[in-house]
Amino acid sequence: MRLSIVGMQTAGTMGDVAANLLELRVAARAAKSGGGELLITPELFLTGYNIGEEMFELAKQELLQMVQQVAREEGIAMIVGLPEHEDGRFYNSVAFVDEAGAVLGRYRKTHLFGSLDRNSFSRGEQLVSTVDYRGVRLAILICYDIEFPETVRAAALSGAHAVIVPTAQMTPYEFIADQVIRVRAWENQIYIAYLNHDGAEGDLTYVGRSSIVDPSAQVLDSIIHGTGLLTAVVDTDIVHEARLRNPYLNDRRPDLYDLSVAGQSA
Repeated sequence: MRLSIVGMQTAGTMGDVAANLLELRVAARAAKSGGGELLITPELFLTGYNIGEEMFELAKQELLQMVQQVAREEGIAMIVGLPEHEDGRFYNSVAFVDEAGAVLGRYRKTHLFGSLDRNSFSRGEQLVSTVDYRGVRLAILICYDIEFPETVRAAALSGAHAVIVPTAQMTPYEFIADQVIRVRAWENQIYIAYLNHDGAEGDLTYVGRSSIVDPSAQVLDSIIHGTGLLTAVVDTDIVHEARLRNPYLNDRRPDLYDLSVAGQSA
């Protein structure tokens, strides 16, 4: 099976949900007109990431319903970063909405980075979140999550063909976007779509460098800086062929991987 995905790199508009919804709608139209089937935004795209206390009030709005309306009216599935509020807690989240506006899945960031994340959000507790869409299994992570090899390995072992990573990667961590993403794709024979902010929010300067990488670590499309759309096709046959050529998943020794005893003296 083949799935045409389109990723956004953008600075967005800090704290302005209406402006970001309009940008989402414009991107959705461009993606669909070019044959795209799934649109992906950066982390917390709908509100902005580094926006201070305003985040808490915006998270209490019906943000997901707003995304559902855009997806339904524009007729394209989308994975959108947004904050969630539930039972007095706030989460750095992603929602997967199909072209009819139905919610197919949600994911909450499990690995919180730095004081900005930790002072604002509670941790998600689901290591792997997958959605089967048009014959392709997609796993979702958020930013810092992909810097832990266990997360992508768990996605690959769950049968995912691609990992979707909305992110808000800032300086001086350009090497994550340039090198680590390709390594994660290679060591798991999986597609990775890594979609970042660009520009600046407050004291954060984003590195841009969004990319879509195939299971052989080849960059299919990328943007260094600026606003734009990336496109690529996730092909399940290519994933299968890559895992035959490079059998890391089959050659693992999980019987030796009890890390709770690693480093203990004999």
